[in-house]
Amino acid sequence: MIEMEHMNQTALLESGQNKNLKRIFSGIQPTGIPHLGNYFGVITSWVKLQEECNSVLYSIVDLHSLTIPREPAVLRENILDITAVLLACGINPQKCFLFQQSQVPEHAQLGWILGCLIGIPRLEHFPQWKLKNTSQASGGTVGLFTYPVLQAADILLYKSTHVPVGEDQILHLELTQDTARHFNKKYGEFFPVPKALLTTTKRVKSLRDPTSKMSKSDPHKLATVGITDSPEEIKLKFRKAVTDFTSEVTYDPERRPGVSNLVAIHSAATGLSKEEVVQQSTGLDTAHYKAVVAEAVIEKLAPVRNEFKRLKEDRSYLEEVLWSGAEKARELATPVYWEIKRLVGLH
Repeated sequence: MIEMEHMNQTALLESGQNKNLKRIFSGIQPTGIPHLGNYFGVITSWVKLQEECNSVLYSIVDLHSLTIPREPAVLRENILDITAVLLACGINPQKCFLFQQSQVPEHAQLGWILGCLIGIPRLEHFPQWKLKNTSQASGGTVGLFTYPVLQAADILLYKSTHVPVGEDQILHLELTQDTARHFNKKYGEFFPVPKALLTTTKRVKSLRDPTSKMSKSDPHKLATVGITDSPEEIKLKFRKAVTDFTSEVTYDPERRPGVSNLVAIHSAATGLSKEEVVQQSTGLDTAHYKAVVAEAVIEKLAPVRNEFKRLKEDRSYLEEVLWSGAEKARELATPVYWEIKRLVGLH
């Protein structure tokens, strides 16, 4: 069973119990501009954690992104884009380590050592492998198969004690926990067994199919709102959002998923509860309500979009942030990896 804090992440922070959070690690892939779901889930929780905890590492996990073929020029630009987005959203390199995974070679080196402790049947059970393996015409790659091992190495390399996760990442953290226990049993107590911080994420659904999560890979261009979209793009996407034939604004995810998705987004953008949002929308039909939600999202994202545009014009600053972050991350990773090498007999 996965080890997790008894309280969710938000409650834990508000209760002042963050003294238990000794070191936090989390990563994000550079696969394009994040969308509303990424923003209201992962990114906002990252900003809170850096304010509450003393040792926080956020990695742009570019090695993981190679499990799907990328054009080199596009990947390079995506790495700078996600760096600019995170900074624009409030990630502060003075309060956390923000770095590029591939600039710390110990990630891949530890991944090999841990891969020699993990059985093939365990990795075959990951749903992501089953799904992507069948969807790729030539079959899945070794990198796709073993990326949960590298993910475990990402976390354990820094002796992380806590990892923010959504429900879809629980299996991955269970593998990390079991790997830490296996290593400790074989070589002596060394790794903390990292605990999950279950994030209280605002679930954002596709604007075109409210039964599915919003996704950067959605082929329908109007389904996903990127956090750097222009006001015109945001208005268009919400105007075309799927609802139903009832004009009243209510929150009923089972029977009215489309309208309920709009309410959830409105709530996340304004900080109001869903009940307050519905109450304020009394008398509005869904057509007019879409415009209200669009304006709330535009207002929320305007500072992010403006700061992103400014940062993108300063490429050298973005590169400096990543270089400095990697240097600090290596200072933590190097002695840990050297001790691992000693324990397993390589040094």
